[in-house]
Order: sequence, then structure tokens, then C-alpha cells
Amino acid sequence: MTHEAAGVPSRNDDDPQDEARPDAGEPGGGEPGLGAPGDDESGASGAEQRPEARLAQAVRAAEQALIEFEIAVETFRVEVENFSRLHHQRLGPMYARLDELDAQIAEARAAKTGDPEDLRRAAEARSVVMPMPGVDELFHDWMDSEGLSPEASAMLTDQRVRPPKRVRPTDEARKLYRDLVRKAHPDLAQDEAERVRRDEFIARVNAAYGRGDEALLNELAEEWAAGPAAPRQELSEADELYARLDWLTRRKELLTEWAQELEESAIGAMLRMAPDDPDQLLEQIAEQLLGEVSQREAELAALVQ
Repeated sequence: MTHEAAGVPSRNDDDPQDEARPDAGEPGGGEPGLGAPGDDESGASGAEQRPEARLAQAVRAAEQALIEFEIAVETFRVEVENFSRLHHQRLGPMYARLDELDAQIAEARAAKTGDPEDLRRAAEARSVVMPMPGVDELFHDWMDSEGLSPEASAMLTDQRVRPPKRVRPTDEARKLYRDLVRKAHPDLAQDEAERVRRDEFIARVNAAYGRGDEALLNELAEEWAAGPAAPRQELSEADELYARLDWLTRRKELLTEWAQELEESAIGAMLRMAPDDPDQLLEQIAEQLLGEVSQREAELAALVQ
């Protein structure tokens, strides 16, 4: 599953098809003595398989396809979120400086001309720079444009504040993340208790991946390997299998909508400008903003002379 399948730009990921190939000894693995790829576990040919057995194979294939799709969407979501946060942290002061210079330029022009329209524009430019009265004093950086800041959320949940250092986690962190999701995904649970255990574990995996915490991902991989193996139950009832396929289809549709929203967002559109190196894009934008600041400063200097 690739980002293109989700409507998401490609990230040059390692080929998931290679990692998702069945191992020797599994159905389709082709190990001598276990039957041809079209045979079921009893050795019967594909033409003699029970309808429920073929349906079970379709369900398993759909589950794996959905997991790959979710991995593609989640990796892109992390990049969008990290890019947004780093964009604000690194470039926010430059945007603020540009707003201040625009206000000073408008005020200097209005002072020279006395024109009512220039005075109105100056007041409007200054209002962009001026904070809402009392808001900064009240919240003390606890809130930003998206609500509670990451630092505030971390404090309220007793978690350490560890913002990302880059847009995209390292290749090793991405590989660890994919491996863990493919092994521990809640969709592979066969009962509610197992689903709850997997949900909790994957939430920790997602949090570690979002921070690019490679060491923690390695710890989580060891924890999963040492944990209890999920019980494997063979699906045999046709109505249960059809219901499962229906759920997988609806889940796929939901993920498609989510991926489209990410891609069409302002940050998603910016990431599409530099799909191979989103971190470098931040540096390019910073250079552009520095140039705009220099131009504004020269314009202001000419006005106040």
C-alpha cells in the first residue's frame, strides 16, 4: 500500500509488498510439502475449497491491505502534524516580524499623507499585530490557533514534552513503526479483550513514532515480542465473514476521506512541494522570509528618512 492509494503523495517508502510477502510455511508461501499456492490447509485444490474457506482468505487479504493503507495515512499524518508544529516554531517569529514591519510601513505612509484611507490601512495593519486584550496574560502560551498547546496538553496528562526535531522520522524509526503496526494492529484481534490490549499498545507506538523516538520504538518492539500471542481463531461462519468484509470496506472509505483532507490541507499542499525532503523545505521558506524582511526594512527606512 502506498501513499498514492490513499490520495497521499509518495514518500519513497520501502516497498510494503516485499515486507508483506507470506513467509515460507504460510498459505501461499510455496514451501515444498505444503501444497501449491491455490491449495487450502487440508490439501484440497482451489476448485474444491469450501466457499467459507475462500471467503476467509479474502478477509485476511482485505485485513492486510487495510493495515498497509492505515500505515500510509498515519505516516503522512505525522509528517503533516510535525511540519505544522515546526513551521510555527521556526518561522512564527519571522511572520510576526513581517506583520510588525507592515504596520510600521503603513503608519509611516499615513503620517506623511494624512489620507483617511492610509490612516484606515495603518490602523488595520496595527490591529493584526496587537494581541487581544487580556488573552496572553490569561493563558500564558497555554493556547494556540489549534487549542491547547502541546506543552499544555503534556502537562495536563503528566507526560514529558518532547516536540519533534524534524518533519519526518528517521528511516529506521519508520521501519520499526511499520513492523509494529503490522504485528499489533487492533484489526487482527479475534476478541474484545485482545482488541483493547492492541489499541492501547498501538496508541503508544503512534505517540513514539510521532516524536521520532527510535529508542522507544525498539523498546516497544521488544515488549510486543515478549508479550502473549494473540489467539488465532479460524473464521468459519459465512455471515460473520461477510460482516467483517463490510466493516473493512467502510473503514477503508473513512481512511480515504481522512487522507484526502490531509492532502488538501494547507500544510499537506506545502509538503507536496518537497516530497523527498520536507525538512529542507522549512529552510527554504525561512530564507524566503528573511528576504522579505530585508525588503520591508528597506522600504520602511526610505519612508522615515
